[in-house]
Amino acid sequence: MMAARKPLDAFAVSVMLTLCVLWGLQQVAVKLAAPYMGPVMQIGLRSVVAAALVYLLIVVRGGKLSFRDGTLGPGLGAGVLFALEFLCIALGLQYTTASHISVFLYTAPIFTVLGLHWLIAGERLGRLQWAGIFAAFAGIAVAFSNGFTVQGQDWTNMLIGDALGVLGGIFWAATTVLIRRSSLSEAPPATTLFYQLGACGVILVAIGLAAGQGHGIEMTSIAWGSLAFQAVIVAFLSYLVWFWMLRNYLASRLSVFSFLTPLFGVAFGVLLLRDPLDPRFVAGAALVMLGVVMVNLAPRRQT
Repeated sequence: MMAARKPLDAFAVSVMLTLCVLWGLQQVAVKLAAPYMGPVMQIGLRSVVAAALVYLLIVVRGGKLSFRDGTLGPGLGAGVLFALEFLCIALGLQYTTASHISVFLYTAPIFTVLGLHWLIAGERLGRLQWAGIFAAFAGIAVAFSNGFTVQGQDWTNMLIGDALGVLGGIFWAATTVLIRRSSLSEAPPATTLFYQLGACGVILVAIGLAAGQGHGIEMTSIAWGSLAFQAVIVAFLSYLVWFWMLRNYLASRLSVFSFLTPLFGVAFGVLLLRDPLDPRFVAGAALVMLGVVMVNLAPRRQT
C-alpha cells in the first residue's frame, strides 16, 4: 500500500527553499565558468560525473540496473530529451543572460499540462488552467519584446538566447510527459535519473568535443567549483532529495515552492553577473510565473 504523503512542515519548507536556491544558481554557475570551459562541455561533464555517482549509489544500496524491464527505450528517449534541454540552456547562455534563461526555462509546466491535456483523458484542463496558459504566453511575448530595445547586434543575440530558453522548457516538458506515459513512471527514481544523466553526459560531451570545447579548457578555481557544484550538489544530491520529498510530502504543495527557482535565478543573475533588469522583462516574467501558478492551482487529488 502506498504510504500517505504529509502536508508541508517546517523541515519540508526549509528543504524546498534550499533546493530552489541551488537550482536558481545553476545557470549562473555555468555562465560564471564559461570563459574557462564551454557551457556544453560543462554540462556534459557534470552529467557524466553525476551519473557515475547515481550508479554507485544504486550499487551501494544493493540494487542493480536492468535493461530488460521495459525501461531501456523510454529511458534512452528521456535521456535524449534531457540532453536537448540542457543543450538549449548551454547555447542560450552564450546569447542571453542567465536571468532570462532562468525565467524562460520555467515555462516547462505550461507545456507539460498542454501535452498531458492532449494525451491523457484524466489530465483535461479547466478554465483556470487555460487562463494561466494565456497569461504565461502573454508574459513570454512581453518578456521577448525586451530584446527589441537592445541596441545593435545584441538584440538578435538576446532573442536567439531567449528562444533557446523557451525551447529548453519545451524539451523539459516533453521529458516529463514521456516519463508520465511510459514504464519509467513506475521505475525507481534513481534508475530514471541515471538514464537521464548518462545519456545527457555522453551526448553533450560528444557535441562539446565536436564544437572544439575540449580545447582551451582552463581548470581554474571557478571552473572546478562550478563543475563540483553542478555535478555533486545539483545534478546528484538535489535531485535525489527532490525525489525523496516527492515520496514523503504532497506533490501539489511541493510544486508551488519550485516556482521560486526562477526568482532566485534572476536575483543571482543580477547580483553575481550584473544582469540588467528591463521593466518589460520584469513584467513579462511576472506574467509567466502567474500563469504557471494558475495552472497548478487547479483542483487535484493530493498525491
